[in-house]
Amino acid sequence: MTLRALWIISHEKGENAAVRFSRRFSTVEHRAKRLAGPCYLAVPEDNVILQHLLTELGLADSDKPYVALRDDCLYRPGAPAMELHVDGPEKGALWPVLAILHGPLVLACLPLADAPPEPRPPLVSLLSVSQGLTLLAGLQTFLLGSGSKPDGEGLASRLAMLPSVLLQICPLGTPLDVPPLGPPATPAGPAPGGTQKQPAWKTGVHRGRPVVNVALLETVRSMQYGNRSRQDLWDVYGTVTCKCEVEGVLPNVTVTLSLPPNGSPLQDLLIHPCVSSLDSSILTASSVDNCDSSAFSGPYKFPFSPPLEPFRLCSYTSQVPVPPILGSYQLKEEENQLRVTANLKLHESVKNNFEYCEAHLPFFNRDQMGVVEVKVSSGQLDVSKEKNLLVWALGQKFPKSREVTLEGKISFSGPAAGPADPLCTELTAYIKMYFKVPDTTLSGCSVDQHSVQVYSSAKPRIVTSRELQSNDYFIWNSTGSAPVSVVVFF
Repeated sequence: MTLRALWIISHEKGENAAVRFSRRFSTVEHRAKRLAGPCYLAVPEDNVILQHLLTELGLADSDKPYVALRDDCLYRPGAPAMELHVDGPEKGALWPVLAILHGPLVLACLPLADAPPEPRPPLVSLLSVSQGLTLLAGLQTFLLGSGSKPDGEGLASRLAMLPSVLLQICPLGTPLDVPPLGPPATPAGPAPGGTQKQPAWKTGVHRGRPVVNVALLETVRSMQYGNRSRQDLWDVYGTVTCKCEVEGVLPNVTVTLSLPPNGSPLQDLLIHPCVSSLDSSILTASSVDNCDSSAFSGPYKFPFSPPLEPFRLCSYTSQVPVPPILGSYQLKEEENQLRVTANLKLHESVKNNFEYCEAHLPFFNRDQMGVVEVKVSSGQLDVSKEKNLLVWALGQKFPKSREVTLEGKISFSGPAAGPADPLCTELTAYIKMYFKVPDTTLSGCSVDQHSVQVYSSAKPRIVTSRELQSNDYFIWNSTGSAPVSVVVFF
């Protein structure tokens, strides 16, 4: 696998974007020109790549409600392997452009596809795609470390080191220690398990005591209508990710997930292929079928030999009896004012210890927000008149009653300065919740240090964590009228 070009781009939520580093490999470009023939398209300047890449990733023109290249129904997002249409005298497309977005950085590269440009081979058949993404993941670890937001000086120093690092790990555009092309050679004898070699481009090789990190993350979605004729909806999606930081041979590991005695079985399990053996009854539970008492309820054991990079061990869904935060929302129009009433209640089964908890109340499709006379029983209210948005920051804890209220009036005057959205009036007005609760899960699924077994003489340190966070958590206005009163829940 060889690279035609590499880019490191910094941005702040799509704004103030700039190419912080770029590198082109002329020898690889010469090969690309010979391979493509008359269909050859040169790599354009960095500013052209920046514009098209941000548009393809949906980061450009964030203030515009509609951009054809980003929002058209015929547009099919292709990340992380994309096609960039280049304007100018040499109109054409660069393919496949690989990009990963993490924190304030976009890491992108253009590998050389060792195949004729037409007809295009399927991406799954191109070894350069998977190897290019793995190289970008290694560079991401080098630039950002274990966190997603390094300090400015640390990032600048690593970017300054990047030219010399690339000379060592990717000379002349060819990453070192990648699998050779062609069919694998037949081994003369059985190979020992777990003897995976650390690639040269994996600059973040662990030194010191080995560490095995297992993180359990549950995401909850909800649609609450505040209407007895409409059934509230919610679901839970969980993922377990693992990262083994060892020096030398990777050990065999077994991770066990446990449920409380009255917990619902995990459903729709998807397992990473590195898992060596599995009880077939684990895979029978499905959210499509009615769950019965005979369904497997744990413990769930996953023995595996870990890959070199962090990976998702498994994912699942779970049926829980209630959502973590129950809410109601009433929005009534009175001449040029809105009367707003909201109530939020934290369920008793959820730990009252948030990393953050916010309720966003948008008022798009209206005149510019004027006088705001709104009181909250707990937390702090921030008013963004430019965006016609109220942000109710509830902090780290609900009060002892586990219930909070918001009530008041809002007036509007002048032209609207924020985005217009016809879905934010009458019955289609909503509250959107953003929260994260550490050291808890809604299903009760857990993993601790004692449930992780590592078969190694090095005695690695075992780190486990679990957390619950929201995604698409809506509380709809229960008063008013709307031309369409059906909300589809995905």
